Amino acid sequence: MAGSVIAIDGPAGSGKSTIAVELARRLGRLHVNTGAMYRAFTVKVLRAGLGLGDRDGIVCLLDTTTVELRPGTDGGVCVLLDGEDVTQEVGTPEVSRLVSPISLMPEVRTLMVREQRRLARENDIVAEGRDVTTVVYPDADYKFYLDATPEERARRRLKEFESRGEPATLDGVTRELAERDQRDTTRELSPLTQADDAIVVDTTNMSPEQVVDHLLGIVEP
Repeated sequence: MAGSVIAIDGPAGSGKSTIAVELARRLGRLHVNTGAMYRAFTVKVLRAGLGLGDRDGIVCLLDTTTVELRPGTDGGVCVLLDGEDVTQEVGTPEVSRLVSPISLMPEVRTLMVREQRRLARENDIVAEGRDVTTVVYPDADYKFYLDATPEERARRRLKEFESRGEPATLDGVTRELAERDQRDTTRELSPLTQADDAIVVDTTNMSPEQVVDHLLGIVEP
């Protein structure tokens, strides 16, 4: 990897995305949201009218797929699918329902990991995802594993739903996170695990600003 890599992983609701966005902004780096890349490919699957049962058809789409991340005009990241800006489309409920099973297909992960590593060769990056410190960037310059109590993670996730005007309850979000943790940590392909050399940060009682300042103190002492 020619560029410098700061890799951040951890369970859902631990603050990965919020922290990665702000850390990348303050360091002037490209924010690599690996989940957004899988979502972009899911957009292509939906547009092609393919169901999860059409595995061969989904795999064939990979031959003509390019996914690119570029700095957005608002300080965020712009997601390009085959050259088209699909930043808004990757967050739709339809994509959210399909992205998990699609991202577990080995052929899909092979393409996305290759693209994620290419981005690291061409840019200094802050990357976030559930396997960035163990699979995608095992030789990252800095590895951080963010975590928080299940209660705090559920509270944060509920707040996200509420900010988007989506119906949700704390009990429902808590159950969903527990099920997601089970899937993420036990799946056969690229499970969520804590890298041996990762710096663990418990964000439970920390604001996003405090977490970012803490990480900055490590990467820029």
